[in-house]
Amino acid sequence: MKFIHTADWQIGKSFRQFGDREAVLARARLEAIESIGKLAMEEGAAHVLVAGDIYDSEVPSRQTLLAPLERMRLFPAVHWHLIPGNHDPHRPQGVWDRARAESLPANVHLHLGPEPFELGEHAVLLPAPLTRKSEGGDLTEWMDRAATPVGRARIGLAHGAVAGFGSGGDAVNPIDPGRPQRAGLAYLALGDWHRTMQIARDVWYAGTPEPDRAGSQEVGQALVVELAGPDGPVTVTPRRIGTFRWLSLTEHLADEAAVADLEAKLRALPDLSSLVLRLQLEGHLPLAARADLERRLQGLAAILFDLAADYSKLMLRPTVEDLDSIELGGVLREAADRLMAMAAAEGISDEDRRVAGDALIELFALTRDDVTDAAVAEVA
Repeated sequence: MKFIHTADWQIGKSFRQFGDREAVLARARLEAIESIGKLAMEEGAAHVLVAGDIYDSEVPSRQTLLAPLERMRLFPAVHWHLIPGNHDPHRPQGVWDRARAESLPANVHLHLGPEPFELGEHAVLLPAPLTRKSEGGDLTEWMDRAATPVGRARIGLAHGAVAGFGSGGDAVNPIDPGRPQRAGLAYLALGDWHRTMQIARDVWYAGTPEPDRAGSQEVGQALVVELAGPDGPVTVTPRRIGTFRWLSLTEHLADEAAVADLEAKLRALPDLSSLVLRLQLEGHLPLAARADLERRLQGLAAILFDLAADYSKLMLRPTVEDLDSIELGGVLREAADRLMAMAAAEGISDEDRRVAGDALIELFALTRDDVTDAAVAEVA
């Protein structure tokens, strides 16, 4: 049999740091559900397993509550199987009781207790829903004892962390990665970690279908899983789902050529308008190259969905030519010399060094603007 494994939709998640673009990211999370439905149809997969955190909060607005349900309704030939996660655990009168009180689509199945559920003639689903944000014990343990018809593949569905299992109760929502062997599972579908990851031959995290943080999943994915019978091999194929790409890069810069090379490298990246880039800059640059870097990154920021550059590890190394170019009077040159000495002084805090460096860059940029304006006036 073939099915789709996904998790961690977190519908309703806030992206306030993006200002007026927040709604674009929120809409992309809902569009990802439709992409998953289309993928299921293309692959001939009758079931989609969603391993928790469908919602970002236990108290979504009614519109947020209905939004994913209505999108799943658009694919009546696909059965969607949902379990609560740590962001949306099943509590009395909580988000899942509210969902049940609505006109729930017939093809959406809420698994709110540890009970076997038949997936047609070939498999049985064994869900492990969370009823609290944090569990000290492994909720997949019940699968060891679950009775299912002979000859059907047993598929586990859970939300939690395999890391730290067996750490004396310190792990939050722990899951034993050896559960498939003990419970006779053909596959264990996991959610919680936002990165697509294979833990064992038959244990996978789907990752999130739409990335939401730097340094985690770069592109959103879902897994196409094919089982060759209850004891046969498992084939898992990651497929891209999300619209946005979240990329984190660290770049070392040493001269003007490196600045130009960086711009060329970034402009060669695909789908710039849907790229969220976090750029850590390191190394040393002369003042002119540093000013050129900011100019080039400002141009890139105008086409990327979002660009955040961290200059904290990029040091200034002004040249004689840099300082000689600050020639609008002795006072400005004296200020530049003092700022340079401050930025290079031993024992100075990183914050003070950064402030001195930023002031030196601003002074350099100011004089460059004045020189340019004067040249334009002379031509005129």
